[in-house]
Order: sequence, then structure tokens, then C-alpha cells
Amino acid sequence: MKNTVLITGSSTGFGAAAANYFAAKGWNVIASMRDTSKDKQLNKQENIFVTHLDVEDTASIDAAITAGLARFGKIDVVINNAGYGLFGIFESFTKEAIQQQFAVNLFGAMDVAKAILPHFRAQQSGVLINVSSGAGVVGFPNASIYNASKFALEGWSEGLRYELAAIGIKVRIVEPGGATQTDFLQRVWGEGKNASIIPDYIPFLQKSEEMYANLGANSDEDAVEKIVAALYAAATADDDQLRYAPTSDIQPLLNVRRSSSEEEFNSFTNGLFLGK
Repeated sequence: MKNTVLITGSSTGFGAAAANYFAAKGWNVIASMRDTSKDKQLNKQENIFVTHLDVEDTASIDAAITAGLARFGKIDVVINNAGYGLFGIFESFTKEAIQQQFAVNLFGAMDVAKAILPHFRAQQSGVLINVSSGAGVVGFPNASIYNASKFALEGWSEGLRYELAAIGIKVRIVEPGGATQTDFLQRVWGEGKNASIIPDYIPFLQKSEEMYANLGANSDEDAVEKIVAALYAAATADDDQLRYAPTSDIQPLLNVRRSSSEEEFNSFTNGLFLGK
């Protein structure tokens, strides 16, 4: 029987690319997404099953898993890919906007995991892959809420790893980079929806825009290909590796974070983010 992967957030980006990649490798794919009308290509492939799944709606999570099992008979891997980044000044965001970030990036992933674990336990195997970010390891300017959600995702994944390893289930974390922010200032202000404009921060935001543009110049042109290859490696590896950092733009920061003293790290990031 073919292996089967369920991927959340498959309508665009990493999720759609991963669905195609796994299908090309001969896997069955449950490509789940909040709005299935956005898919124009995945549902044309015989071994890809497109279905509705909103990570904020536990009933839709259960329904997607049930439908996927009815179609393919089993699920071997789940990739928690659904998520988004809330960028901007912390003070400017409403409580509701902050809670929404956690509802999708953290609690949504937890609810998907909770729904699939009985199936994984029954078959005494399974791989849970949580898509984090370099921002789950290093704090970035104007990304404190996004940072917080991804730091929490990493801590949960690391703790969960031990209890699931004891029953034959693997947990993996994939940490993409991706520094390019071509519409940075517009996104910082939440496109007028989630954030208020606080003039005192505008000079800092303008400097941050320059910094992110410089980081973006180092982004991998083949970043998506590297990320989906890392997802596949995480799904198929027969070892206990927890973290995968596939893109070169974030690797220097991760190396400094994980190999330097706190003083060295602060000095490095102050120079990078504050120009000191």
C-alpha cells in the first residue's frame, strides 16, 4: 500500500508545492485547505485528494481525516503547514489580532495533531511534521507576535517528541527562511485591518525595511524546492533528527543563535537589526 501524507494549507505556497512533490514521489496526498475553490491543479491528479480543512474548526479537521482515510485507507505523515505571519509593531495590534495568530499557527497545529494521534497510535507509527520558521528560533524586528507563535510551536514540538517517540511516532520541525518583504511597510501596518499607526515607530520601521531588503538579497532562488525536499526528507528519514533548516538565508542566524554565547548573539543581532 502506498504511503499517504496529509498536508494542511495546501492551496498555495509550500503546501501546494509539497503536495505535488509527494505525489510525484508516488505517495497518496490529502491536500487540505480552508477554501478548496482556490485549487486549480491538485485535484486533477489521481493520487491527490483535495478536501476542506480549516485549522480553526475542529469539526473540519475530523472530517478531513475521516474523508482521507476513506479514500486511501491510512495516513502515515501529517504536515502542519497552515499558518501566516502577523508583522508589525507589538503595541499597534489588537488583542484579537494577537489571539488569531496563535489560533492558527499554534492551536490549529495542536488540534490537527490531537485528531490524528489516535490513528497513529492504532497503527503504531506515524510522522508529525510542524512547519516552523527561522523566526521560531531568532527574534526578528516587527515580528514579535509571529515569533511568539513559532517559538511556542517549537517548544511544544520538542516536548511532544519524547512522549510520542515512546510509542513509535516521530516529530519533526522544518525551519524555512525567506527574508524578502517587498511590501514590508504595508504589511507592518496590517493593511489597515489589524494595526493602528503609531508615528513614533515610523523611523525604526523605515530602517527595518532597509534591513529586510538586504536580508532578502540573500534569499535562495530555489527556496521552495529546498523546503519541500526537506519536508520529504523529514517524512522518510529513519532517524531521530528533530530539526531541518533547508534554506541558506536563515542558516547563519541559526548557527549564531545555537553556537554563541548570549553576549555574542546580542552583539551580532544588534549590529544586524539595530545598526549598532
